[in-house]
Amino acid sequence: MYKKNRNHQFSLADFNQPMGLKLNPENQWIQKAALIPWDEIEDKYAALFPSNTGTVAKPLRMALGSLMIQKEYGFSDRDLIDQIQMNPYFQFFIGMPGYQMTAPFSAPLLVEFRKRLSDEVINEINEMIIEHNKPEPPAGSSSGKNDETAKAEGTDNNGTLIVDATCAPQNISFPQDINLLNEAREDLEEIIGEICYENNLCKPRMYRDNARRDYLSLARSKKRTVKKIRKAIKKQLQYICRDRGYIDWLEENGYPVSEKQKERLKTIDDVYAQQKYMYEEDIHTVQNRIVSISQPFVRPIVRGKAAAPVEFGAKLDISVVNGLGRIEKISFESYNESEMLPDVVERYREREGHYPKRVLADKIYRNRKNLQYCKEHGIRLSGPALGRPKKGMHPDRKLEYIDNADRVEVERAFSLSKRSFGLGLIRTKLEVTTRGAIALSILAMNLSKLAKAFLRQKLEWIFSRYRIKIREIISVDFGNNFGKEAVIA
Repeated sequence: MYKKNRNHQFSLADFNQPMGLKLNPENQWIQKAALIPWDEIEDKYAALFPSNTGTVAKPLRMALGSLMIQKEYGFSDRDLIDQIQMNPYFQFFIGMPGYQMTAPFSAPLLVEFRKRLSDEVINEINEMIIEHNKPEPPAGSSSGKNDETAKAEGTDNNGTLIVDATCAPQNISFPQDINLLNEAREDLEEIIGEICYENNLCKPRMYRDNARRDYLSLARSKKRTVKKIRKAIKKQLQYICRDRGYIDWLEENGYPVSEKQKERLKTIDDVYAQQKYMYEEDIHTVQNRIVSISQPFVRPIVRGKAAAPVEFGAKLDISVVNGLGRIEKISFESYNESEMLPDVVERYREREGHYPKRVLADKIYRNRKNLQYCKEHGIRLSGPALGRPKKGMHPDRKLEYIDNADRVEVERAFSLSKRSFGLGLIRTKLEVTTRGAIALSILAMNLSKLAKAFLRQKLEWIFSRYRIKIREIISVDFGNNFGKEAVIA
């Protein structure tokens, strides 16, 4: 059991290493553990893991550390337990007092970890980690900016804020109307079967073989005509209506459904209403359209990208300051990200004590409302002016190039978090765990960047000392040779 020492941070010297095993202090997981204020986080969020069942409560470091390892390597729950059991560096990172051969917890406990560590909690932990590793401003400066420079410019604004939005795709099959209706029908048949089995009743006639045959006739068809699609959808709607009527009859006669079945029935009713409306109106869009019965909170997000014009998952706004990202908003409903700019800038002011000097954002953020807001607060919003270019105006190409080059940082954050930290495909099933998984991807990305920056600073310091020694040797040799030449002359 990990015992927290309030007098000092849990370090490698406190880790009980077995005989013959010597951990490398330069390992990335030991370096990452040193970048996280574990004691501060534990004091604030220890109440999330109470001991209500009589068993020893797991510390937050064990829960958060395990999920961060899983997020970086993409392990399944069982594989994660095996890897932690075999790897002493992982055990040190999650706060184990020493290396042990037994697993610290079981795989089902990871589900509870994900439920308790919500996106709000992870975002606050991310902020604590960024603040803990924030470099101190140079002596004689305010907020990292020279006072004389600030007075000369006539503004206290300082720093660069980069803002952009992306989508975190959910791990669902591509939604098609006929597939959704077929899944809804199969779920209704399963619910009817469970009720009849529990109450020793005979199953009603549901024509499931005919319904399956009608579905496969379209699913296996190479050429789907509009007439064939509408005919298949109409039949599936009729099958669903009949099966739903059976469930209503069973409830009226004293055979209720469970709470879990009620949630599934509500989703099926919404899917049926939406599909029936689109069939009768002969349209293909509807408000709050459900694209997955197992995950009804997922919505289609129109992004307009060439590879994927529509993505299915959560839309999120991210701000990047000094290379580290923060989640500003997560929503499964589509929204206009330009409306978030004033709130993001105000949160920057609350953290830093001043407004940013410039905001780098996409063209969609550059509307009249945002331009007016930035002008009032002395902020330069990147991008071209609105409307037709005026005669005689020549844009500053060098400034535009610098802004575009610096704005790549947020695109780099998206790419890194999607390729290496699981943001490219969210595999969780619940809405609360999905939000937490998205926030955890940004947290893991920031921690990886901080670890690399720490290693880079250390290497620069080592090489700088070598350069100083080399210069001293060269200067001594040159002085000695110069003295000898003078004597010879």
